[in-house]
Amino acid sequence: MYPFSAIVGQEKMKKALILNAINPQIGGVLLRGDKGTGKSTAVRALAEVLPEIEVSGCAFSCTPDRLCQECAEKARKGELSFTKKRMRVVELPLSATEDMVVGTVDVESALKDGVVSFRPGILAEANNSILYIDEVNLLDDHLVDTLLDVAASGWNVVEREGVSVRHPSRFILVGTMNPEEGELRPQLLDRFGMVVDVRAITDPELRAEVVKRAEEFSEDPEGFRRKFEREQEALRRRIQMARELLREVEAGDEIVMAISKLCSELGIETHRADITTLRAAKAIAAYNGRRRVEVRDVVEAAELTLPHRVKSKPFESPRIEFDRVEELLNEFLDGEDDGSDGDSDREVPGRGERRFDASNASAPKFEVRSRRAGWKGKRVKSPSSSGRYVRFGLVGERLAIIPTLRAAFSGGRRAVLPHDFRYWRCSGKSVASIALVVDASGSMTALRRMQIAKGVLMSLLRDSYVRRDRVSLIVFRNGSAELVVPPTTSPQLAASRVGEMPAGGKTPLSAGLYRAYKLLRMEKRRGYVPILVLISDGRANVSLSGGDIKEEVVSICEAIAREDISTVLVDADDHVSLGFTREIAAITGAVHHRLRDLDAESIARVVNDVRRAV
Repeated sequence: MYPFSAIVGQEKMKKALILNAINPQIGGVLLRGDKGTGKSTAVRALAEVLPEIEVSGCAFSCTPDRLCQECAEKARKGELSFTKKRMRVVELPLSATEDMVVGTVDVESALKDGVVSFRPGILAEANNSILYIDEVNLLDDHLVDTLLDVAASGWNVVEREGVSVRHPSRFILVGTMNPEEGELRPQLLDRFGMVVDVRAITDPELRAEVVKRAEEFSEDPEGFRRKFEREQEALRRRIQMARELLREVEAGDEIVMAISKLCSELGIETHRADITTLRAAKAIAAYNGRRRVEVRDVVEAAELTLPHRVKSKPFESPRIEFDRVEELLNEFLDGEDDGSDGDSDREVPGRGERRFDASNASAPKFEVRSRRAGWKGKRVKSPSSSGRYVRFGLVGERLAIIPTLRAAFSGGRRAVLPHDFRYWRCSGKSVASIALVVDASGSMTALRRMQIAKGVLMSLLRDSYVRRDRVSLIVFRNGSAELVVPPTTSPQLAASRVGEMPAGGKTPLSAGLYRAYKLLRMEKRRGYVPILVLISDGRANVSLSGGDIKEEVVSICEAIAREDISTVLVDADDHVSLGFTREIAAITGAVHHRLRDLDAESIARVVNDVRRAV
C-alpha cells in the first residue's frame, strides 16, 4: 500500500479525507477529476493512518456507542466484549445490486432449515470503516440515494422479503468520479458533505517528484514504506488526538450566525451547507489542537463544503471568491453588515458578478427558455436487475428468493424445482445516449451547420440535466471523424469543448457514420437507448477503406439498422438532394427533415419526439 504521507501535492484532497476521518458526520467527500490524478491511491492509503477502534465480534462490527439488537442483548447480560481493529477500505462495485448493498435473505438457511434469516450486505461490512465508490456517477441513482441516506443516519434499516433488520452502519463515505463520464444529479451532489476538484499537478518539479516516488515504490515497496513510517505514525497520532478532542470543540453563537449569513449571501438554499460547514470547521479546529472554532477554520471549511452547493445555471460553473469569504465573515462578526443595499461594495447573487466567475468565459452561452419538455424519462419494466424491485414474474435474470421459496413450500416440498423459480421485475428509467454527427466539410453552409449543431448540443444537454441522457458530438471533415464531446451529461464539459471548431476540407461521410455506429453500439451494450442525429447534405468524396463510397455508406447504414439505432436525419442541402440522404433515410428508417425549415431548438424538439417514441 502506497503511504498516505508520500502523496505529493493534492493538499485539498488529503485535507478533505482527513477531516472526514476525524468526523464522519461531515457526510463524506466526493473527489472529482481526471484519471491518473491519485484519487484512488489516496483513498486506499487513508486506512493506514486511521487509529484502531474497539468493535464487537458480530457481523456488524458494533462499537460501544452503537449496538445492533444482538449486541444490545449481550450487553444487558454482561456478555459483550470488544477487541481493537484497524479501519479498512470496503469497495462498492459498480455492478452491485440492492441485495448486495443492504443485505438479503440467507438462502442456505432458508433451504436447509426453512428459516428466513438475514445475510448482511456491503453496508454491514463497511460499518466503522471506509466505504469507497469508484465512478460513483455511474452507479444507479437509487443505490446512491440509499447509501447517502444510511451515511446520514448511521443505520441501515431493511424491511423486505419477510426480513426486518436494523443495524448500525456508520462509515466514511468516499466517492470518486471523472466528470467527462457524466455528472451527479444536483440532489445527490448536495448530499456529499465535501466536494474536491482534483487537478493534475502542473509544477514540473512536483511532477518529477511524483514520478521518482512512484518508481521507488515500484522497485522496493517495503523500503519505501519504511522511509515514511515516522510521518505516517505522526499523522495517525494527530488524527487520533483530533477525534478525541472533537467532543470538546465549541463554536460560539456568533460563529454559527456568521456561517448562516454567509450561506444566505451566497444564495445557498440547502441547510446542509450550514450544518456541514460548522462540523468541518470544528474538525479543523480539533486537528489544529484548539477547542474553539475561529474564523479561519470556517474559511478553510467553506472552501470544501460550499462551492458545489452554489446555485448556477446549467451552462455555467460558478465558483466562490474565497478572498472575500473571510472579509464577509469578519463583517458579520463585527456587526458591520446591517443587511442594507446601500453603498456596500459587496456583491450578492443577482446584484453583480464579483462573487462568481465562469470557468470558460469564451464558451458560447445559450438562453434557457421555459419549455414543455418536462418529461423525465418513461418508466420501464424489465426482468433485469437494474432499478428498484417492483414485482416478480416467471421469466427474467435475477432470482426472487422469497417468492421462489414460497412457490416450493406451498406444494409441501422442501426442495426447489425449476418450475418454482420466480424472477424480479424492476422499475427504472430508460436513459438515452444521443450522438450528434455533423458535417463540417468545406461547403457554403458548413459554418451554419456548425452553429446549428452547437445550439442543438446545448439544448439537448439542457434537457439531459433533468433526465440524465448522455449526449456526444462527432464532427467529420478533411478525411476523418473526431469525437469532439464524448458521451456526457455535463453542459460545462460540452461548453469547454465546442469553442472554435474548424470547418472545411473534404467530406468523409462514411467515417462520420462509422464512428457514430461504433460509439452507439458500445453505449447500447452499457444499457443506453441509442439515438443518432446526422446533420449533413449527404454528399461524400472520401472513402473510409478505399472502396466504393456508396457501398460503404449503405453497409454502415445497414449495420445501424441492425443495431436498432433510432436515427434523425437533418438534410443540409437547400435544393434537390444530390448526396446519399435518401439512401440513409430509407435504410435506417430515419426521421427526415430539411435544415432550411429548422433552427436549433426545432431540431432538439424533433430529437425529443423520437426520444419519447423509443
